[in-house]
Amino acid sequence: MTETELGTIARHTPWPRVPVDADRWEATARWLGSGAGTLVGLWGDVAGDAAAVHMAVHDDGTPPGFRVVSLKTPERRFPSVGRWHAPAIRLERAVRDLFELVPVGAPDTRRWLDHGTWQGGPPADYAFLAVEGEDLHEIPVGPVHAGVIEPGHFRFTADGETVVRLEQRLGYTHKGVERLLVGSTLDHAARLAGRVSGDSTVAYALAFARASEAAAGIEAPSRAIWLRALMAELERMANHLGDIGAICNDASFAIINAHCAILRERVARAADRCFGHRLMMDRIVPGGVAVDLAADGPAIIEALCREVGPRLKHLTALYDRTASLQDRTVGTGIVPLAFVRRFGCGGFIGRAAKRDFDARRDAAYPPYDRLRFDVPLMEKGDVNARVWVRIREIEASLSLIRQILADLPGGVVRLATDIGAAAAGCEGVALVEAFRGDVLAWLRVDAAGHVGRCHLRDPSWFQWPLLETAIEGNIVADFPLCNKSFNCSYSGHDL
Repeated sequence: MTETELGTIARHTPWPRVPVDADRWEATARWLGSGAGTLVGLWGDVAGDAAAVHMAVHDDGTPPGFRVVSLKTPERRFPSVGRWHAPAIRLERAVRDLFELVPVGAPDTRRWLDHGTWQGGPPADYAFLAVEGEDLHEIPVGPVHAGVIEPGHFRFTADGETVVRLEQRLGYTHKGVERLLVGSTLDHAARLAGRVSGDSTVAYALAFARASEAAAGIEAPSRAIWLRALMAELERMANHLGDIGAICNDASFAIINAHCAILRERVARAADRCFGHRLMMDRIVPGGVAVDLAADGPAIIEALCREVGPRLKHLTALYDRTASLQDRTVGTGIVPLAFVRRFGCGGFIGRAAKRDFDARRDAAYPPYDRLRFDVPLMEKGDVNARVWVRIREIEASLSLIRQILADLPGGVVRLATDIGAAAAGCEGVALVEAFRGDVLAWLRVDAAGHVGRCHLRDPSWFQWPLLETAIEGNIVADFPLCNKSFNCSYSGHDL
């Protein structure tokens, strides 16, 4: 990045990017804090002597819209957004760790991703927030857990069995993704993007591909666009099935978990037979898709839908009439609507508390503008509501898959165009709906057609903080249930 590139933008699509001064940057932060808009992302941008911070926002007014605002930071300092708008705090801490850009006036100056070991030293002490009062005790959990779960530390302060405060510490598996992306070809960068959070590999690859195509000012072939949506709905369905089973298992109701595991395996096998990979990894690429749907793919997926639909209905009835299971999920881990709105929390966590946002509809990308689907909303914001949103989304995915197969166009599945060359000197941004919520991809392509800068934001950045809210006032034994109902991504957070 150079000063010229930051100030003069050849093309930034489909959202406008607006260079601002420090006063307008802070005014935008105050505007977010007032509740008039939603923070979509915040990231640093450093190359040589040039430095900047960028902030993607959504105007919740009429008409709604997205934009990116950018602030040059020649002194490596910028007014803190977190000072006015709490959802920015962890993002700013990450920006400081990754790029040594300092948010002035930040309410939390502790390191986030950097645990003190990046320069080869021992892990630094971490000042957890203090809670004082009679009869309080602390319970440290993690970062190493009993199982294959990724590392994360949870520090509980409890009064007997009741949780008074939970504080998280993440960032134990920093991968250096943003540095690895710089200088990569778009094809190689797409592979890296698809590995930010493996359970959302389709969504990340789709976001990166759409950002690349936006920068290049082109659209993928029609058949590829529809096949991408087919993969995305298969990924969504597989993850929701796994989550429903895991939540029930944490409430000691293993039978639903067993059935959901079988159905999730059915989806993975169908994906493998249709696209050559169980997770459909590396199947979405800039300019289209790497493989076409197998000749017998439509029949395989139709058979899958005929199996999943009736069995899901049976499992739903079993869940709904099991009083002991409902006793564990209803009223547990409540997140109020005011919190999910403030944090722009998407996916099943936001929709379980009635936040009506879905990137497929509200960021309007094809082919969803030609498909019929409902965005399920619940009101209670508890574990039970998060289960029901997942159930309804599986039902919606089954309908979407059938619509896609019915209207799937013919033609080529990948452009012959050199996307990097077409996008040289330009920038693109995309927001797509993963099973957890919206994934953001922002990309600058350099003069050689390679990645100059790329930022990938997982929905978990705006969900992890709300888990601390959800468990407050619940008993310690309900934390695994709350945590599973959130199922935030560690890997997607540990850039």
